[in-house]
Amino acid sequence: MVIRGAPAIGIAAAFGIVLAGKEKKFSNSKFLNQYIRKACNDLKKTRPTAVNLFWAIERMQEKLKSLSKETGNIGYIQKRLEEEAKRILAEDIEMNKKIGAYGAKLLKKNSVVITHCNAGALATGGYGTAIGVITSGWKSGKIKMVYVDETRPYLQGARLTALELKQQGIPYRLICDNMAGHIMKTEKVSAVIVGADRISKNGDTANKIGTYSLAVLAKYHNVKFYVAAPGSTIDRKISSGSEIPVEERAEKEVTTIFDRLIVPKGTRACHPAFDVTPSKLISAIITEKGIFKYPYSF
Repeated sequence: MVIRGAPAIGIAAAFGIVLAGKEKKFSNSKFLNQYIRKACNDLKKTRPTAVNLFWAIERMQEKLKSLSKETGNIGYIQKRLEEEAKRILAEDIEMNKKIGAYGAKLLKKNSVVITHCNAGALATGGYGTAIGVITSGWKSGKIKMVYVDETRPYLQGARLTALELKQQGIPYRLICDNMAGHIMKTEKVSAVIVGADRISKNGDTANKIGTYSLAVLAKYHNVKFYVAAPGSTIDRKISSGSEIPVEERAEKEVTTIFDRLIVPKGTRACHPAFDVTPSKLISAIITEKGIFKYPYSF
C-alpha cells in the first residue's frame, strides 16, 4: 500500500521494469530480456485486482519485444523503455483531464456529491479520475459540497481525498462510511462519483470495498452513480464482474488503527479490499473517450 490507486500502480510497474533493466550490467540483450521478464512476472504477483498493473506490464513487454527485434544495443533498449514509461505517465495525466472535463458535463450547478476511497492525483499520474471530475466541476462552478467517505479500514478518504480537496479549496465534509445513506436522504445529494480498479466488458466494476453499498443506496435514493476511470482500467478479456479476482488483505488492517488494537484480542476479521458493483447500478462510466451508459459494451 505504499503505492496504491489503480493507475498509479500501473505507472509504478512501468518504471519498475525500467529500473529492472538498469539494475545490472548485462553482457548482452538476451540476458537483459531474461531479467526483465522475471521482473515482470514478479510485478504481476503484487496486486491481483487492479488491471492497470497487468495492462502496463503487457505494454512494456510488447515494447521490449519490438526493441529486441530492432537492435541488440542494450543502452538503446534501456533508453527507449524509459521513454515508454514516461509516455504511460504523461498519457495518464492527459486521460485524467479528459475524464474530468467529460464528467463535469454530467454535474448540475450546486451539486452535492459523495466520493469513496481516493481517486485523485495521489492515486494516478496526476489530476485524478473521480477527484478529477470533482476538480473540473469545481472549476466550472458546479460543486457546492463534497462528502468524503473515510473509507475504512485504510482511511484513504480521510487521509488522502480530504487532503486533496483541502489543498484545492473545494468545500468538503468527512463522513463515516455508514453515514452515506443518511446523507443521501437529508442533504440532497446529486451524485456519487468513484474511481475503479477493474471494469469488465459488460460494465461491472470493481472498486474499493464499500462502493457496492453506495451504489445500492444511490439507486434507492434516486442519486446518480458515476464511475470515472481511464480506458486502461477496462478489462476486455473478461465478460462480467464475477471473473474479477478480489484481493483479501491482512486482518490486522481491520483490527487495528495505526498499529493500535481496537478489538478484543483474538478477534478474527474479514477483509476483502474490493467489491464489485453490477453495471445496472451504474448511471454512467466516464473515460477519456467519453461518457458511456447502460447497457455497456466495451
